[in-house]
Amino acid sequence: MLNKAQRRLVAILAADVADYTRLVELDTDGTVAAWKAARDNVVKPHVDKASGRIIKFTGDGFLVEFPSVQDAVGCAISMQEELRSSSLNFRMGVNVGDITDDGSDVHGEGVNIAARLEALAEPGGICVSGDVYNQVRNRIDATFTDMGEHTVKHVSSPVRVYRWGEVASDTIPGETNPDDVPTLPVKPSIVVLPFTNMSGDPEQEYFSDGITEDIITELSRFRSLFVIARNSSFHYKGQSPRVQNVGRELGIHYVVEGSVRRAGNRVRITAQLVEAESGNHLWAERYDRDLENIFEVQDEVVQEIAASVPGQLNVAAMDRARRGPAESLSAYDCLLRGEWLMFRNFTDRNVIPLFERAVEIDPQCARAYIQLARLHAYSFTQGVPVAEAARSAFPLAEKALELSPSDPSIQSIAAATYMMMCEHHLARQHIERAISLNPNDGEVMASAVYVLNYLGDQEEGLRWDRIRARHDPVSSDGYRENTFDLYYMARRYEDAIAVFRGWRNPPYSMLLILAAAYAQNGQPEEAKAAYDHYLRELPDGYDTTATIRVHLRQCAKPEDAEHWREGYRKLGLDV
Repeated sequence: MLNKAQRRLVAILAADVADYTRLVELDTDGTVAAWKAARDNVVKPHVDKASGRIIKFTGDGFLVEFPSVQDAVGCAISMQEELRSSSLNFRMGVNVGDITDDGSDVHGEGVNIAARLEALAEPGGICVSGDVYNQVRNRIDATFTDMGEHTVKHVSSPVRVYRWGEVASDTIPGETNPDDVPTLPVKPSIVVLPFTNMSGDPEQEYFSDGITEDIITELSRFRSLFVIARNSSFHYKGQSPRVQNVGRELGIHYVVEGSVRRAGNRVRITAQLVEAESGNHLWAERYDRDLENIFEVQDEVVQEIAASVPGQLNVAAMDRARRGPAESLSAYDCLLRGEWLMFRNFTDRNVIPLFERAVEIDPQCARAYIQLARLHAYSFTQGVPVAEAARSAFPLAEKALELSPSDPSIQSIAAATYMMMCEHHLARQHIERAISLNPNDGEVMASAVYVLNYLGDQEEGLRWDRIRARHDPVSSDGYRENTFDLYYMARRYEDAIAVFRGWRNPPYSMLLILAAAYAQNGQPEEAKAAYDHYLRELPDGYDTTATIRVHLRQCAKPEDAEHWREGYRKLGLDV
């Protein structure tokens, strides 16, 4: 005869190890050993002492019932305090409610809510339901903070949630004091809300949470962004907040949100970027992938999102700076406005005063120094003697690197600047450093295309150009010159010509390369027309031969320099 299922009112504690799957991937033996030690040396003894009963251990968590709410909460706090010395971070949730015990497992709303509370807790933290809080608030010497009502899956009514620990009230979503709203950072600021698991399977929460956490980590590598930390982001898990409220509560400009849906061996991940103040959607993308290797898919999607979002933020920030009154510009506004102008016309000399003004306002503005260095280095293409260009560029580049040596963008622009000055060793050194710091930075990708091309590795340059184009499909013409040169040096003349045809406002110096591309492609009439156009655009006193010779010196490999000479000779130039 089968045993009849038992139903009873108990306190339930649900717990798991935060980010367990990724920890196992990084160090299987160490993570499993740490979990076993925590289970045997902390969890079991504390549960026994509090008269609890371990219902089950899962792969990375456990479920316990207690005869009283006070025992459950006291046990959870004592375990978390001892587990602080562990290499693992546990999240815990405590609820009180009816459960049904079938002899091998327990079921019911009481268990479901405990599991949802655990998911809302920070690593190392505890969340309890309102019913639990009401029973222990005057019986346990502990601080709880009201997190408001949360809608949780498979529960019809919202659940009041309280969090254990000392937390400043202005950091709790939904409880921001209108008189103490965080000040918006000068830099573009962003929060990544927890991606919603649309799979209908609670076991897949780890995947959607992993996507969110990795995007936060990748965006945090961009020194140009102010990124809200993971703990504040995950306070919104299980909610559907208005982005305007999120913006006010956290003091940020932008919100990334999305969803993950897994079905069989396929996954669909959606992501969108929203301006917090207005609620306007700035960017959205959908990624459909096969799950042959789940971690490769996760990494690929995270990298694409992390590389796309900063570019969109820069466009929005530049647009705001461009519209602002000139007399009220801050150093950061001057920097953004200068970059907005520069990437639309690299030869616009009106850009230099903006960067100089940024440095005058803020002598620590490393990015303004490096942009000035790049402009001075590039000036040899406008007839400035190379030695003079180098004397101006090098001290500025060194100042930027001194101020911000760990900024991948600064490193990448320095690499491009040194390459313009034919310093191949320094160019290689700094581009490798930039890539190691943040390969998802669009500036790093663009500089990698240019530097690798002139170092003689066109295939690797082409690979980076494909990556850059995928991550920044609406980029300005500022990067087109790198691609144009790369296709020429890779002997892909038709592709080079196509790049030029799509160029809205190419520098006149590019007409000479276009003419060489036509000549190499067996189109002498088109080559002559492009060369004649180049001659008409030349400013007075410009020395084409001297500029070409500097250009040839940029090539680290003699065969690449000879390739350029061959193209120029076909135009009748003796270089």
